[in-house]
Amino acid sequence: MERENMRSVRTAVVGCGMISDIYLKNCRDLFSILEVVGCCDIREDAAKQKAREYGIRSMTLEEIMEDTSIEMVINLTAPAAHYAVIRQLLQSGKHVYTEKVLALELEEAKELATLADKNHVYLGAAPDTFLGSALQTGRFILDSGMIGEPTGCLAVLNRDNRVGAEFIPYIARAGGGIGFDVGIYYMTALLSLMGPVKEVSGFMDTREPMRTHRYPNRPGFGEPYQVECENLMAGALHFQDGAMGTVLFNSECIMNRYPELTIFGTQGILYLPDPDGFGGEVKVLRRGSREPAAIQQNHGFEENSRGLGAAEMAWALRKGRVPRAGKEMAVHSLEALHGIAESARTKRAYSMTTDFYRPKPLPQGYLRRSDFADFEADEEAALAVDGGGLEDEGKALAADDAGLTNETKTLSVGDNGSVAKEIRR
Repeated sequence: MERENMRSVRTAVVGCGMISDIYLKNCRDLFSILEVVGCCDIREDAAKQKAREYGIRSMTLEEIMEDTSIEMVINLTAPAAHYAVIRQLLQSGKHVYTEKVLALELEEAKELATLADKNHVYLGAAPDTFLGSALQTGRFILDSGMIGEPTGCLAVLNRDNRVGAEFIPYIARAGGGIGFDVGIYYMTALLSLMGPVKEVSGFMDTREPMRTHRYPNRPGFGEPYQVECENLMAGALHFQDGAMGTVLFNSECIMNRYPELTIFGTQGILYLPDPDGFGGEVKVLRRGSREPAAIQQNHGFEENSRGLGAAEMAWALRKGRVPRAGKEMAVHSLEALHGIAESARTKRAYSMTTDFYRPKPLPQGYLRRSDFADFEADEEAALAVDGGGLEDEGKALAADDAGLTNETKTLSVGDNGSVAKEIRR
């Protein structure tokens, strides 16, 4: 098999917090293309603990940047640190894949995208759940025309951050609000399915910003704290192809969440599961039917596959193509959320300044479990198949001055080798 002869990408992880375990485990167990060799954290003891658990080196950020054998870095630091950390890594010539969001501020995200282009390195970002089995099945349904032409979409997310903030204080701080922390999954899912947005409008609020810790068994019981971020965001989206959509992100609700992600078309309705995960049931209601029918899924990555976007980017690096979870869609998704916030402040619709090409779908038939596992390719093989990248990646992007990549301009459609001349290997 081709991947057996493919040199793995030596990788380091920066940030050894709560989410690092699933990344390190998946990099070790699911993705042969990634060879994690080191980790670091501002808490030296945390880095040493992860290094012992996963048989890798505990390093400093400076050591990672200076180690020329390390090609790629997975950034798992807190969002407030993303801009500074990613900037240093890009300047040192590393390819970077980061947990969401790319940066807290839109202009910082654009700057990072421009810096990646300048240094001829890859920059990718979560969410990568759109590469999972459920949303890839949804993409197949849309591309097949099963629900006709998509005309609208609806995304609804409810959580109870009054409870959540007692256990995860970050979600009450700047950057931790329901829109930018979790709504980004829904926005990215919609963009991967529906394409770029041309205009947004909306409302945003921070309800009851001063609160009191109310759980006796938690630190700070009885003490006041401030909610520094949005806990209610609603927006309207106008896509470039003419479709329209509505999003509602609400952390002033109950904990069962009841997520909704629905695409409406001229011939039917597509019901998708929570895009905060990789799998889940996908249903379609066709014209003339009374009940939606579950659709059998034929894509891999149905379980918690955090790190999938990093692995796909590593395969893109080796194959000389553009990564699917790339910086263009990450910047556009972030701008859509900032646009809703800006519209809420100005009471006017916000016109988008960035653009992107939809990532190409993953091929079908590459599954984790199979009765014929010895004869069939597993799910990682889907990342290695040629033909990945972006739709129309040979064309120039429209928003050069928005900090988007210029690397696609060096590509000819079907010429997977051209980008290798520009990207540091």
